[in-house]
Amino acid sequence: MTDTTTTGTRKVITANLPSYEDALAAYDPVMGLEVHVELGTVTKMFCGCPTAFGAAPNTQTCPTCLGLPGSLPVVNAKAIESAIRIGLALNCEIAEWCRFARKNYFYPDMPKNFQTSQYDEPIAFNGYLDVEAAGKTWRIEIERAHMEEDTGKSTHVGGATGRIHGADYSLVDYNRAGIPLIEIVTKPITGTGADAPEVAKAYVAELRELIKALGVSEARMELGQMRCDANLSLRPHGREKFGTRSETKNVNSLRSVERAVNFEIRRHAAVLNAGDTVIQETRHFHENDGTTSPGRVKEEAEDYRYFPEPDLVPVAPARTWVEELRGTLPELPSVRRNRLQAEWGVTDHDMQSILNAGAVESIVETVSLGAAPDQARKWWMGELARRANEDGVDLGALAITPAQVAEVVALTTAGTLNDKLARQVIEGVLAGEGSPEQVVAARGLAVVSDDGALLAAIDGAIAQFPDAADKVRAGNQGPAGQLIGAVMKATRGQADAARVRELLLERLSS
Repeated sequence: MTDTTTTGTRKVITANLPSYEDALAAYDPVMGLEVHVELGTVTKMFCGCPTAFGAAPNTQTCPTCLGLPGSLPVVNAKAIESAIRIGLALNCEIAEWCRFARKNYFYPDMPKNFQTSQYDEPIAFNGYLDVEAAGKTWRIEIERAHMEEDTGKSTHVGGATGRIHGADYSLVDYNRAGIPLIEIVTKPITGTGADAPEVAKAYVAELRELIKALGVSEARMELGQMRCDANLSLRPHGREKFGTRSETKNVNSLRSVERAVNFEIRRHAAVLNAGDTVIQETRHFHENDGTTSPGRVKEEAEDYRYFPEPDLVPVAPARTWVEELRGTLPELPSVRRNRLQAEWGVTDHDMQSILNAGAVESIVETVSLGAAPDQARKWWMGELARRANEDGVDLGALAITPAQVAEVVALTTAGTLNDKLARQVIEGVLAGEGSPEQVVAARGLAVVSDDGALLAAIDGAIAQFPDAADKVRAGNQGPAGQLIGAVMKATRGQADAARVRELLLERLSS
């Protein structure tokens, strides 16, 4: 693979990248993460157009979001409220007075030829977010969280890459243009060393959970509701001055954030090791192989010719309102996790496994419906996590609800099912055969609890394996397992093994 910039003939052969360990042996990574979050408002940032996802192209537009002459913007009050709540949750200072600005550039997906954003006067600034990664707590300092509007969506048709270069033509959908965004920008993240990719992933994951807890966005990265621009530079060990950065744009999954940072560390190291100079540019991330490729040479702030937006009045949130909003903040994800871990009595390792599996909310809801925490964890982290892994889907995408898992737990607690039968019931629910009770009835899966039926099966096992029975009568209980296995087979696994053992020993001792 050849990496060719737009500024000349400089090339880097990415097939010869150093190993990650070798790259970190010589250089320290410095990261800066910019996360864009689409706010879940009903209407756009500066007009009354709806924001519903999936509408036919260009049906959710008006003169204002298309930038037609004579149209004037009006600020969405709900978006301002959401931005303040995000800033408060990130431990930021909230500006007493701030303005919007015009960020000028030409690109087909921005119909006005400028983006209404905030420049030197953001609504929130100087905050932090603590995250857990690599067995440590990292404090990620927040430079700013500012409001802006999203761009439209370009689709490049033809060509091999789906990008504008080599495409036959391009289509633009302006439905997304003008949707409210909050951009959260970190200060330079230093000192992470070899843990840099994991820290980046953990930060975006924690931020996503925070946004969802606030209820200001669904933050679904696969839908573009939340996306990360990962800035990365390297500096030789012992040097204070930062290196030249690259910016990998619009990374849309947690795994991809981690992979993009990993790759860029190795790519930068290759450039520096060759005595070359890193170019300040944007990069595109490729999901198929985890590499990046050049986008465009990165602009500086002056290239955008920022100036105050003349059509919008400044935003000056009253301090009383800000404090009222502070009082509406929910229990933050980190506090909630610590509380749940204590309530569930699980280790740090087990809690991290639950988080990694995306099982927290499923377990919480299952417990709220009456299941014991250990039983809820057992099924979500065992059988269901296995099925999700086999199917290559998230745990929440399985065709089973917390209410149905709680019903399975209730049936096992009542003795109607044993674990083997419960797994078959879950299989039936996932196959669309109905509720757990309906699957039990249709498949005839209830535990055989009638002692008369169990004794008949035990007598059959004794007749089938008389030598094993004699050894048990003589005091050697080892062969009892063979007899219990025969009973379980005869009852299609529907007997209570503990009750079978109890009846068997009584039978053979008489």
